[in-house]
Amino acid sequence: MAEKEVKLMKGNEVIAHAAIRYGCDGYFGYPITPQSEVMETLMEEKPWETTGMVVLQAESEVSSINMVYGGASTGKRVMTSSSSPGVSLMSEGLSYLAGAELPCVVVNCQRGGPGLGTIQPSQGDYFQACKGGAHGDFHLIVLAPNSVQEMHDFVGLAFDLAFKYRNPAMILADGAIGQMMEKVVLAPQRPRKTDAEIAEECKDWATCGKGARKDRNIITSLELKSEVMEKINQRLQAKYKAMEENEVRYEAIDCDDADYVIVAFGSSARICSATVEMARAEGIKVGLLRPITLYPFPTKAIADLAKRGVKGFLSAELNAGQMVQDVKLAVNGAAPVEHYGRQGGMMFSPDEVLVALKEKLINKK
Repeated sequence: MAEKEVKLMKGNEVIAHAAIRYGCDGYFGYPITPQSEVMETLMEEKPWETTGMVVLQAESEVSSINMVYGGASTGKRVMTSSSSPGVSLMSEGLSYLAGAELPCVVVNCQRGGPGLGTIQPSQGDYFQACKGGAHGDFHLIVLAPNSVQEMHDFVGLAFDLAFKYRNPAMILADGAIGQMMEKVVLAPQRPRKTDAEIAEECKDWATCGKGARKDRNIITSLELKSEVMEKINQRLQAKYKAMEENEVRYEAIDCDDADYVIVAFGSSARICSATVEMARAEGIKVGLLRPITLYPFPTKAIADLAKRGVKGFLSAELNAGQMVQDVKLAVNGAAPVEHYGRQGGMMFSPDEVLVALKEKLINKK
């Protein structure tokens, strides 16, 4: 058995290494703090000399997402990365990618907002990532890592899901995880698919040569006939329903006997895991449910906890209250649901969350 390759890396750096190792064909991006190390690491590694991967700094975020659109239309594994305001500039392109049913990976290392805000970590882009984030009825597949290892692993998972459903996938991280350094086990190098392999695997949709097909593949999200556009939307909605049935991922910690459950994702979940330990030490039965897929959201898992008799839920987020809306929909009035968060790049501590849990739910009159 080959010895595992383990390195100490930043979350942003490992995104670059994972892209190379998972057989990415092209990265197109534009620098913005706190995720600029993704492109910087790719430039240092020079994968074009080893795997043939293209790495290109575009002139803007708008250019980079449209380069992703072009690469994805040929069946290539392509990706970009940015941070909150940069992803806002990509929003039109993301809608086009979803409408044209093109697989790609987008990494958002969130910073505080709104506006240019601050370069410190935030989770204020939940609505943007999970509720479409641009025009039209569409969804991105959204993965929320809470460690450097998951930053690495989710690149491969995001590509797999993107191609399985022909849909853009987003890794929604934040400045804390992007800048954090941890040991990570690197995946073995996957060979990039040849043009012939891509043409065979993606022949039903990609613009990779007509071959023996009777008709050309045309990539577009434009349809001027309303009745045809409605059918396209219905097909997309059926695909999203399949995602919701088959791709929900979450982690439940000490939830089996919990009287109260904290729902948190990403770096917030790391903090709240310590809150659970502190509460248990005081004799308070608290659990943590960490959504790994923010879309599709673990609605049923939360609903089942509410039906079991959990007395209250606290949605802990680094924002003014966004995911809490989905938690409330899942609980459906079966138990109280409260929100606790910090904003502007400020992060809460485990004891602050415990205090909020007691004030908002446990000791609330």
